[in-house]
Amino acid sequence: MQPPAGDTARTRAPAPATTRPESVIRTRGLVKGYPGPDGTTTHAVRGLDLDVLEGETYAFLGPNGAGKSTTLALLCALARPTAGQAMVAGADVLSRPDLVRRTVGMLFQHSALDPDLTAEQNLYLHARLYGLRRHRARLRVTEMLEAVALADRRRSPVRTLSGGMRRRLELARGLLHAPRVLFLDEPTTGLDPHARAQVWEYLRTLRARHGSTVLVTTHYLEEAENCDRLGILDHGRLVAEGTPLAMKAAIGADRVTLRTGDDPAARRVVERTVPPGPAVTLDADGISLRLPDGSAWLPRLCAALAAHGIAVHAASATPPTLDDVFFHHTGRSIHDPGHRPAPAAPAPGGPTAATEEAP
Repeated sequence: MQPPAGDTARTRAPAPATTRPESVIRTRGLVKGYPGPDGTTTHAVRGLDLDVLEGETYAFLGPNGAGKSTTLALLCALARPTAGQAMVAGADVLSRPDLVRRTVGMLFQHSALDPDLTAEQNLYLHARLYGLRRHRARLRVTEMLEAVALADRRRSPVRTLSGGMRRRLELARGLLHAPRVLFLDEPTTGLDPHARAQVWEYLRTLRARHGSTVLVTTHYLEEAENCDRLGILDHGRLVAEGTPLAMKAAIGADRVTLRTGDDPAARRVVERTVPPGPAVTLDADGISLRLPDGSAWLPRLCAALAAHGIAVHAASATPPTLDDVFFHHTGRSIHDPGHRPAPAAPAPGGPTAATEEAP
């Protein structure tokens, strides 16, 4: 018996191909070193291998001095690598730096707006510098001011705008020429939490509308949570990467914290109660350790402490955070003040840049 025509068509139809998005940013062995007065070389970026996919939001997470700003300077063709390769939107940063700069948008860590020009004038000037014709430039300026809710401030001098408004204006400027890749260097530095949340809300909206690939540097853990993937930079090396959820899940255990009437004695009781392996630490906040399913352990630990006459004042079990992930891969907190910064990347047209790598 012959199958119906419709069934025949279905059996003969090829399975749809599953294509992986291309890497719009790709580096291999990327190095940036700075010669010192004593003849030695200090490296801000050390052998970076990176792939960022089309349409992805990727975050470099790390403290000041990790090499984040230097890496962005290399990828934007604002600094030359010492060794290695980097391709951005199909263009080599060494052989076609002009094409790279035309293809990308950039929001610098420090404001590049002219404070004496109006919001509209800043955007129009930028649009013309990127080659947009006058009529098209005016249309794009109007579109972007509306997109970041600054249309009513278009004739206000930039110096009269709040910090959050300025960052939104810079975000609009970076997207004026519809770049394929948008680089954001610490986009919310110096802003209060409300303004930071606003900037990220507009960033998500604009990214969805324009479809740009976004690479952002940050040391704010909550900002890294907004990204599709993140990479942890430590002294110029990419030591780990993945989705925020997967990286936290890899840590596995919850952090259990107890504050008692006698923390040194409680520590000894806890060490005898839990299975061998997890380190029990003692500091000013009490005792802490990592345990799988920490919330299930809390009643047992409290009961063991009560049996020894030790009062429990506070007990908590929290799942892993990105700070835990950072500590796991680097051995310190992202906010560790003892981190030694790398040297500054040269600024375009100047000897050094006032970026995160400055001592």
